Amino acid sequence: MSFNAEVATNAYIDSLGSEALAQAAAYTAGNQWLMLWSLLVTVISTWLIIRSGILTSLSYKLAGKGAFNRAFRVSAAFIVLSAIIELPWTIYTSWYRQTQYDMTDQPLGDFLGQSGLSLALSAVLMGLLLATFYVLIKKAGRLWWAWFGGITASLMATMMLLGPAVIQPMFNEYTPVPEGEVKQAVEALAIEANIPTERVFMYDGSRQSNNFTANVSGIGSSARIAISDVALKEANLDEVKAVTGHEIGHYVSGHIWWVIFLLSAQVVIAFLLADRLFKPVARAFGADEDIQNPASVPVLILLVGILMMVFQPFNNTLSRMNEADADRYSLETVGLPDGLASALVKTAEYRDPRPSALQEFLFYTHPSVESRVRMAMEWKAQGFEKALEKGSEQDLEQEQLAEEPLQ
Repeated sequence: MSFNAEVATNAYIDSLGSEALAQAAAYTAGNQWLMLWSLLVTVISTWLIIRSGILTSLSYKLAGKGAFNRAFRVSAAFIVLSAIIELPWTIYTSWYRQTQYDMTDQPLGDFLGQSGLSLALSAVLMGLLLATFYVLIKKAGRLWWAWFGGITASLMATMMLLGPAVIQPMFNEYTPVPEGEVKQAVEALAIEANIPTERVFMYDGSRQSNNFTANVSGIGSSARIAISDVALKEANLDEVKAVTGHEIGHYVSGHIWWVIFLLSAQVVIAFLLADRLFKPVARAFGADEDIQNPASVPVLILLVGILMMVFQPFNNTLSRMNEADADRYSLETVGLPDGLASALVKTAEYRDPRPSALQEFLFYTHPSVESRVRMAMEWKAQGFEKALEKGSEQDLEQEQLAEEPLQ
């Protein structure tokens, strides 16, 4: 008797029910449209700030404060102003809509508090980065984009290094996995992969989201595997082991280095193109066409943001490759295809499991749930075939032994 991987895959996906599948498709399609509308909101916000003349006045008043000080204050002011203008849209997309689809139970007050903390960090860090840019551009000349792109890429790598230890604990509490069979199973998988058990954590992801998730973050000595308390509460032991195996796959394969390399290259290219496009775009917005003027920082940020958005399908392709590789690692080391499949089905609530090929290419950072479940079921089918072949060989050996005459 053979195992049909396609039938098993369809059974897993269809187990969600038609209503849940329709809701997942609507939620996913809505998110994709929101990307376009969010870009329009950003363009409008940028235009309003430029036309208001606030940054021009501030830059003029700070002219005698030193280049770095002036650029930092103007840049930080822009970050804060744009966040304030876009706040209603942020509340709708990142909180209200999530509550409508039962993706979060986070109170609005807590959401706003965490958003304020995130804004403060962004204003300081982006302000320092952009202040460096305005000092550097006067010294580096025409090759500023190469120097600044390299600095930005280095900062990104540093943030990935410091993120788990410094940034993420500001928003969530990370603790060891609670005592019990789950902890024993997770630590056994970590030890097998030569990962110190103290690098495996549980975090209160339910504070922001009801989504079933886990992640790997950091690089080098700061790298760690974190499993949301949602996953630990809703998953059975096989699902936790399969998901942990997936995250360990990211860790041991060093996928984060590929991400850093790709993003670093893209940042340099984005600044090169921004240099070429700056004057006509600044002219269209009515901003100062001098890229060295901090008052024109909204144009620079908008250009780089749009260019990085153009690169997103390529980033998504790399991400999907890494996710599929991590799934393979889980299947080969943990060997629980049904545990992985059932865990993946739980993520289908916020990610349409059956997107079109174009949707998946443009927007999906993970392969579709359907294709991931199919991979697990095909791996299981191969196991069935091997077991059948082994069983046939054993039967043949027994028949041959039975036919041999007694001595």
